[in-house]
Amino acid sequence: MKNNLFLITLLSLTMLIISCTSASEDDLINTTPMPEVITYEANVKFIIDNNCIVCHSNPPQNGAPKPLVFYENVKEAVENRNLIGRISSEDPSFLMPLGGPRLPQNLIDIIIQWNEDGLIKE
Repeated sequence: MKNNLFLITLLSLTMLIISCTSASEDDLINTTPMPEVITYEANVKFIIDNNCIVCHSNPPQNGAPKPLVFYENVKEAVENRNLIGRISSEDPSFLMPLGGPRLPQNLIDIIIQWNEDGLIKE
């Protein structure tokens, strides 16, 4: 009986701790304004280095077709290899990063804007 009471108390405390969070949906959405002009060096390289280089290194790993190490690689991937379609996809079998969660929309928007701004390097 004491074991049951202990387990119920432990379970209740665990549930209480798990349910206590101060993050709301609004807290999880990045509202940082986008820079006026997006460049590879100032904005895009950081996104690629932190989300893509694990597989798209030189040489590529885990079946990645091409590296995304340099500006020219990323520019070519946007222009000719549907990089924006891959990172924007909701289809888990098509989504990049492979096997990971979809990039936050604000990061995808930066890459889309970079493309619209003319794929500026610096």
